[in-house]
Amino acid sequence: MNMKNKIATVFGGTGFVGRQVVRELAARGVIIKVATRVPERAYFLKPDGAVGQIVPVVCDYADEKSLAAAIAGSDYVINCIGVLFEKGKRQKFQKIHSDLPTAIAGLCAKAGVGRLVHFSALGVDKGTSKYAKTKLEGEKGVLANSPKATILRPSVIFGEDDSFFNMFAEMARYAPALPLIGGGKTKFQPVYVGDVARAVLAALEQPQAQGQIYELGGPDVLNFKEIYERLFRYTGRKRCLVSLPYGLAKVQASFMSVLPQPPLTRDQVESLKTDNVVSPTAQGLADLGVLPTALDVILPTYLKSYRDGGRFAAQ
Repeated sequence: MNMKNKIATVFGGTGFVGRQVVRELAARGVIIKVATRVPERAYFLKPDGAVGQIVPVVCDYADEKSLAAAIAGSDYVINCIGVLFEKGKRQKFQKIHSDLPTAIAGLCAKAGVGRLVHFSALGVDKGTSKYAKTKLEGEKGVLANSPKATILRPSVIFGEDDSFFNMFAEMARYAPALPLIGGGKTKFQPVYVGDVARAVLAALEQPQAQGQIYELGGPDVLNFKEIYERLFRYTGRKRCLVSLPYGLAKVQASFMSVLPQPPLTRDQVESLKTDNVVSPTAQGLADLGVLPTALDVILPTYLKSYRDGGRFAAQ
């Protein structure tokens, strides 16, 4: 499909996944509106396209007229908005994971938008956390309003600026021990951010992707202990691992939740009770024509900076 000069609205375009999606769209010649509360925060994306190709537009997510204005005239809409923890009145799971995507889907239907791609999360159909439940509600709201929308459920997403491996690598610089919540048995299937962005493009291009749900996971399935071991290999830092029961982890998370960027919340502990892996019967990256990238290809490129002495310590 020729996507040149098509118009796309990207919600959450300044985030870790969103900015990669914007770059992939720009490479295909798509004109992109980055819908954001503060347009100035999206200016850094402009050099990823030609002059005038990437346009930050102001959008109040709580205002339906503002959402409609951001969507108006677009051929594609991609919703990448999501939060890992609740904070204040605006950053609530129900508002961001359920109410907002439902509203976006309804407005896309009214505007006659050709394709809508919505980001959910892997395991939401089995999870018991508030995060998972509201993500699932969001999926249902999107499909109820736009039955031809494509839902993407990624596992933990990794890449140079991720908030998963980088967070634990930073913790390992200072902490003598790292926690294995629930014994560290929870399984993950980390997926590379570049593969996720390519999955978005494939979902926009392929007619058979309409109305479908895809679970996105990489080639590696690891439990938390194995993730730490992979982390230690590339940072050169070995730390003790301490098993932490879910109950005690929730107590600790209660104190951490008061921080501006809490490393752990009670709801995240609840999320760890459910494996985060692709279902054997689910459609995935292969069905979108995307070859998954292994952890060992990408992790060394950015975790080396956490080595004692930095990236060039060996020299």
